[in-house]
Amino acid sequence: MDDATLNTLKSWIDRSITLHSDLPVFGAQALAGAINHPASPGTGDKLPLPWHWLYFLDPTHRDSTGEDGHPRKGGFLPPVPLPRRMWAAGALDIAQPLVLGLATEKTSSITSVEAKNGRSGPLVFVNLKHELRQGHDLCITEEQNLVYREAPRERSELPPGEMATEGPEFFREMTPDPVLLFRYSALTYNAHRIHYDREYAVNEELYPALVVHGPLLATLLLDLVYEHFPGARIEKFKFRAVRPTFDNHPFTLCGRRSGNHLLLWSVDHHGYVCMKAEATMTL
Repeated sequence: MDDATLNTLKSWIDRSITLHSDLPVFGAQALAGAINHPASPGTGDKLPLPWHWLYFLDPTHRDSTGEDGHPRKGGFLPPVPLPRRMWAAGALDIAQPLVLGLATEKTSSITSVEAKNGRSGPLVFVNLKHELRQGHDLCITEEQNLVYREAPRERSELPPGEMATEGPEFFREMTPDPVLLFRYSALTYNAHRIHYDREYAVNEELYPALVVHGPLLATLLLDLVYEHFPGARIEKFKFRAVRPTFDNHPFTLCGRRSGNHLLLWSVDHHGYVCMKAEATMTL
């Protein structure tokens, strides 16, 4: 990437946007049904993490949507001239839980834009900071890391991945299916076709099957925590996608506890680690 293009992208740094939501209960209740969460949240209940991703969505118009389902480039996010975008990692610092049904404000700002060369070619990293408030209280501070890269020119097998170094103390095996992926796409207004259009995912983006959303895996890992520690209050959470997960095989959600610290990860049917995460909780 030439310096002029990179400087143009860097001009997006410090841009910000503020959105508002009353956190209506339907989104949380619909996600609870989609992932078999045991409780159906109601108005006034604390919102599980990271279910705030269901809110503050951009209602992109049809004529502003690209062929892949993503919004066309050049709005709030910089117009990175690379076709593939993924939510690669993130971190949450939770001062207090959000409450369903209350007026909530989310302010998002672009904190950095960096270009690097990776094994697959040029990469651009865009980092964002989100602050969510209810009333005068800062509830959640979030860092979001996006990465852009080239599309592959030919179909190829994924290289061998990283195996988990320890076995889990608690786990859950899941078999993803198009219904789950479609529901999560709909609830997060994510029209990227790799998650629900099998023909497009396989023939255009050259994946072997539908791609399981990285944020969905992060959500399921914290849902595993809520299952085994139902009284837990999550104070910090960070995650990083290291390998794609597909819907043509089961995957396993895994966790280990050391005091109030949790190591969390997912593995595919080969045993390769796909998502790594850590959480700090109080009981």
